[in-house]
Amino acid sequence: GYSIGGLSVGEPKTIQNQVLEFTTPLLPKDKPRYLMGVGSPGAILDAVERGIDMFDCVLPTRIARHGTAMTTHGRLIIKNKAFERDFTALDDHCDCYCCKNYTKAYLHHLFKSQEMLVYRLLSIHNVNFLLRLTENIRQAIKEDRFTEFKEKVYREYGLNDSNKDF
Repeated sequence: GYSIGGLSVGEPKTIQNQVLEFTTPLLPKDKPRYLMGVGSPGAILDAVERGIDMFDCVLPTRIARHGTAMTTHGRLIIKNKAFERDFTALDDHCDCYCCKNYTKAYLHHLFKSQEMLVYRLLSIHNVNFLLRLTENIRQAIKEDRFTEFKEKVYREYGLNDSNKDF
């Protein structure tokens, strides 16, 4: 396969997309195309649309260490006081260990108490979130409805601003 690096280091989304639009058509279609350092839902969707097959990134675990979860409604910052008494699951569309067993209030408490468990739980959730996203992307491609899927995700996450990313 082929890897593309040197992107996703702070440039605007439009620049990254332009570079991918130029680069990926030059690569063989029968070989995997790997984009280094991309881990947000918006960037993954944009890259898949431009022919990228694989990704890796520390983003899901990095933002977990700062109390942030990826959810089907966008980013959720669990350390915010708003979650102190919120006894709902982190993401009502998620079946990961964290969402099945812990509430936002408990995760908020763990974060405020600097309990190490919260970082592991949020990391489990965020990695699971991206796994589900990529499964859904593959299914949408198989069913020839990727464009509709991408538009739906962008709408649900509020990503339609040209420079906003998850």
